[in-house]
Amino acid sequence: MALDIGTKRIGIALSDYLHVLANGHSCICRQPEDKAIEQIKKIAQENNVGEIVAGVPVNMNGTKGSQAQDCIDFASKIDGYEIIFEDERLTSDTAEENLRAKKIDFRKDKGLVDIESACIILEQYLSRK
Repeated sequence: MALDIGTKRIGIALSDYLHVLANGHSCICRQPEDKAIEQIKKIAQENNVGEIVAGVPVNMNGTKGSQAQDCIDFASKIDGYEIIFEDERLTSDTAEENLRAKKIDFRKDKGLVDIESACIILEQYLSRK
């Protein structure tokens, strides 16, 4: 399972049972945080998730800013699962490009970008693994 953790929304993607492909699952509201964490844990439990890959928006120079720390802090609250942090530099831009290529209008539903970003984060992790 991968999470694209934003300030308003969290995009969620799941891998197939062979851990080869990433599939978009859903987008949930981040607030209130305790409810968001419970939703994530419920989705993880329903899908037999063992690891959660959390995207961290690392700066282009490799440093971690306040938004990266916010993602780390949020993901660290999800207990009961191994949390893996994945560099998610430029995933939102790539997600928008992917959606444009598929002719999907995401302007009215930014959650589509978050879900696609979560897929990219999971694909990066799976291909490295």
